[in-house]
Amino acid sequence: MEPRMSIITLGVKDLESAYRFYHQGLGFPTNSKPEDGIIFLQTAGTRLALYPVEKLAEDISPELSVEKPLFSGITLAHNTRQKRQVDEILKLAEEAGGKIVKPAQTVFWGGYSGYFTDLDGYIWEVAWAETWQFNQDGSLVV
Repeated sequence: MEPRMSIITLGVKDLESAYRFYHQGLGFPTNSKPEDGIIFLQTAGTRLALYPVEKLAEDISPELSVEKPLFSGITLAHNTRQKRQVDEILKLAEEAGGKIVKPAQTVFWGGYSGYFTDLDGYIWEVAWAETWQFNQDGSLVV
């Protein structure tokens, strides 16, 4: 297996609302529309997909429950080039209907970060560190 993730799919309760949050609220580019039944959002590298949670669970297994815990043990991350962008993006997420779960602050590893949840409770970290470098396509050099 090549060490690559092509798509991360989030099961969402309301595809139209999720589309508005990610595309119109946060500005993720897409050519998809809710009437397509799935939204593919463009990012540097991996694509982010939004799909109705019931249909996603059904595709995996008919016995799978769509109930999810408040914290699933997974976070998504957006790393910024500038410190001020952390606050700007958290504000953008909140204005789009997300919830700030940890305001931006200096953190133990030396960077600056905060967390928000999207409309379905998926947790996103927005983080900056002075030492981070980015590839030309915007992906993080690690």
